[in-house]
Amino acid sequence: MSTGPFATADASGYLSRMLRGEAARAPVLDLLDSRLQGVDAAAGTLTSTYQAGADFLNPAGQVQGGMLSAMLDDLTASLVDATLGAGQGVATLNLNVSFLRPAMAGQLTGEARLLRRGREVCHVMGTLLQDGKEIATAVTVCKIMLVPAR
Repeated sequence: MSTGPFATADASGYLSRMLRGEAARAPVLDLLDSRLQGVDAAAGTLTSTYQAGADFLNPAGQVQGGMLSAMLDDLTASLVDATLGAGQGVATLNLNVSFLRPAMAGQLTGEARLLRRGREVCHVMGTLLQDGKEIATAVTVCKIMLVPAR
């Protein structure tokens, strides 16, 4: 287990290796400007920030719901990833999003909490906040999979 603000379950897991620069960062993380702020795999919590740029906005000037959903998918799957070891990966089976208020261009903060971790399936809750107000929530079901070595 790694310690500090990025306490993952296994130092050989993908998230730990990515944080050390030993594994490639997924391109979608750059698109969303995802920045991991802290993770505690044992406590089942993760915090990340995202930057919603002008290209994320709909004609009404609000962040398009699909972009918020992508942020929540990244947020919740990253928490599951923090609990995994080498040779394991995560796939989202179900992402149920509720939009609570419009988000504007700018920074959003994501908070994820592990509700239940089974051997193969995990349930995670994620929340996006902007200026301290809840923007959207998601309940996500993720599957733990074996990933072939690359």
